[in-house]
Amino acid sequence: MNTKLFLLIPALLVLYSCNRKPAYDTIIRNGTIYDGSGGKAVRADVGIKKDTIAYIGDLSNEDASNVVNANGLAVAPGFINIQSWAAVPLIEDGRSMSEITQGVTLEVFGEGESEGPFTPAMQKEEEQYEGDFKYKVQWHTLKDFLLYLQQRGVSPNVASFVGATTIRRYVLDRADKQPDSAQLGQMQSLVRQAMEGGAMGVGSALIYAPAFYAKTGEIVTLCKAAAPYGGTYISHVRSESNQLLQAADELIRISEQAHIPAMFYHLKAEGKDNWYKMDKLIAKIDSARRAGLDIAACMYTYTAGATGLDASMPPWVQEGGLDAWINRMKDPVVRKKLIKEMTTPTNDWENLFLAAGPQGVLFTSFRQDSLKYLNGKRLSEIAAMRHQSPAETMIELVTEDHSRVETIYFHMTEDNVKKELRLPYMSLGSDAPSIAPEGRNLRSSTHPRAYGNFARFLGKYVRDEKLMPLSEGIYKITGLPASQLKLRKRGLLKVGNYADVVVFDPATIQDHATYEKPHQLSTGVKYVFVNGAQVIKDGTHTGAKPGRAVFGPGYKEPSTTTK
Repeated sequence: MNTKLFLLIPALLVLYSCNRKPAYDTIIRNGTIYDGSGGKAVRADVGIKKDTIAYIGDLSNEDASNVVNANGLAVAPGFINIQSWAAVPLIEDGRSMSEITQGVTLEVFGEGESEGPFTPAMQKEEEQYEGDFKYKVQWHTLKDFLLYLQQRGVSPNVASFVGATTIRRYVLDRADKQPDSAQLGQMQSLVRQAMEGGAMGVGSALIYAPAFYAKTGEIVTLCKAAAPYGGTYISHVRSESNQLLQAADELIRISEQAHIPAMFYHLKAEGKDNWYKMDKLIAKIDSARRAGLDIAACMYTYTAGATGLDASMPPWVQEGGLDAWINRMKDPVVRKKLIKEMTTPTNDWENLFLAAGPQGVLFTSFRQDSLKYLNGKRLSEIAAMRHQSPAETMIELVTEDHSRVETIYFHMTEDNVKKELRLPYMSLGSDAPSIAPEGRNLRSSTHPRAYGNFARFLGKYVRDEKLMPLSEGIYKITGLPASQLKLRKRGLLKVGNYADVVVFDPATIQDHATYEKPHQLSTGVKYVFVNGAQVIKDGTHTGAKPGRAVFGPGYKEPSTTTK
């Protein structure tokens, strides 16, 4: 061989290696991999190329433009929030600060209400009752809304069920009446359109008007339209207190008759007198599962829920919507009847006021500036300030604020929370918005679950209280909900899947939000990637908004024509 050529070869190899494009955009090195399946963790590297997980294994001889040292850290799929109220907050602030900092990379909407399908009147109504943040409703269908968020720019991925309440309002407005056969056919058609547009299934919230007016058969009819598309039925069932077991029977019956998987939103037993029912509820679900039905649930990791004062008043007074509700309460005869029903135990409707008591009702948000000073106060305290009964105070607050008034209800037990978390079919949902601890958000309070649900689960219950191994805990917020929703290429760290990846410290992950001071971000999540783009770096948001619309199993790609 020519001596000069022989000497030139090493130089050429060095030159080639310097100019060679790295095989990966990002390499996460030396992490402990929890792939989301619940299996044993392994030590390995993860290579990301564009939006995809390209390799898992030994990448010590490879390079990338972005290298993350995950030594001593857990590497997991992005967490899935199966019950999110982040839809509108993401319009205002696409960063999703309170949840992306916990590792949540997919927000799933649709508890009863969804952002479509809308009639022009429904669009106008949404704009009419907006809070401090004003926005233009520029979409008609649920698919268009998800794409609107994607185009606007959001950090997490977004998905949604189609709301049974929204479908009912589209056809029947807010009336307390039953649909005829033609109207049921129209409702089914709307569900089919939503499923083909990417809905995950049908979501209901049956304690609230006008959903309360729907009979079981109506829900079965909607679910029969969703089932052929691989959809799921998920429900805030008709009662979580006095009629909890009967409400569970209804969900199971809907699943059986419509041949559709069914899930409970935020599984719970409300009110001390009902706490003992949790064992019976679990036994009922287990029996249905043994019989071959696909029944599951999600939950949040707190003993208090959050909703509005509408959950403390009978549905009949709310027929026709907010204005009609308030006008009725101005009638002295109606008010007298209403107060009696609000303070009388019943099995006919869900009364969260009686489940929690006046000391157990905490106010978090008012529309009117003149009432915001009441944020963070208890119903018992405000009633004493006003020299009124608690029932009279609730009526007056709804009337004065011209809203349902946002509230926290303390009505659960910690023993049941732990019992539910251990269930093999239990995934997690925050039942909360994703917001930032800044700006106008600080003018209102919120439930701490908005900032801490997932970090609290991994820190308090998995690490500190050792309810389950970390691999199982990660499965409950990744692989399990992904399989329940039939998500494609998400929920598992697997070559070929989308690169939604969370790197966190199992020893330090922690929630900090409290009921008194909820606007506090969780800590312990070091890095977050969404579709391969880095959103969290060293615990800090990068400003990236790579989130996409994630569509359900029945989604039909738009047809294209070629000349």
